Amino acid sequence: MSYLKKFLGITFLMLIGFSIWNAVNHKDRSDDNFIVIGTGGVTGVYYPVGGAIQRLLNRTKGDHPFRVSVESTSASIFNINALHLGELDLAVTQADLLSYAYKGLHGFKSAYTDLRVVFVLHPEAFTVVARQDSEIDIFTDLLDKKINIGNPGSGQRGTMELLMEIYRWKKSDFKGVSELASGEQSQALCDNNLDAIIFAVGHPNGSIQEAASACKTKLIEVRGPTIEALIRDNAYYKKMLIPGGMYEGTKEDVITFGSQAMMVSSEMVSEEKVYMVVKAVFDHLNDFRRLHPAFENLTAKAMATTIGEIPFHPGAERYFREKGLIE
Repeated sequence: MSYLKKFLGITFLMLIGFSIWNAVNHKDRSDDNFIVIGTGGVTGVYYPVGGAIQRLLNRTKGDHPFRVSVESTSASIFNINALHLGELDLAVTQADLLSYAYKGLHGFKSAYTDLRVVFVLHPEAFTVVARQDSEIDIFTDLLDKKINIGNPGSGQRGTMELLMEIYRWKKSDFKGVSELASGEQSQALCDNNLDAIIFAVGHPNGSIQEAASACKTKLIEVRGPTIEALIRDNAYYKKMLIPGGMYEGTKEDVITFGSQAMMVSSEMVSEEKVYMVVKAVFDHLNDFRRLHPAFENLTAKAMATTIGEIPFHPGAERYFREKGLIE
């Protein structure tokens, strides 16, 4: 069975399980024994991250009183706003968007200084997938083409809007601009409704594999002086490489840039809640790494880091000090 079929099958079973769990157990989020985790679309990587944490906490439920609800959301920006409003206890988001929110930059009208880092996850590459007949060979070829910038609240949307700001592009510079969610855009590409689609994801990605198998596509490099300056000026960005042969139609390595996925909370969430989440993941890190190929190279030391001036949540810091992961 192909990786894509396995991944979609697992995701479908998780969706059914989590839906039943939420229907039976959902209650007032002010309950101190209830942990609500915001993730992303059910076909992405964020959603199974939440599911893994739920399973790991359930495995040790004799050691704590907590019950977990995993919620599929619009992803990074939505999750950040929901954390700030106290509607989620923990959530997954991109490191760059977390930094912007903490400082009140690039679409965040105020500084969300209540946000706290829990742990680092996988690298997420900004990825452009184009139809092979689109005449798109470099990132700036997107101008005057039909593109999807992502649904409001998503990380891909946030990063694309930042690049449009840097390149001084407007929506009117494109032949068409769609706002489809990640799970919808691959079909639109293969139906020839779009020339290119955009992701900010860990690889391999099921939606990209689906598009590459259904129609002729190629991955587009995102590089050049503008991108180099962005990486140089922001510690949370780095150069990334998508290996050639990972997707049909793209034989050579593709250079792009990206950030890290982060598990995040806020200062409103209790130390004990976050401590038990971190303990569940780090005490069973080998099991967690098997969740997705993007997690294969995760190490406890690398995960126990923060970005810039954003502090650890006290629950995470407590666990990391106990295990000697930070001083």
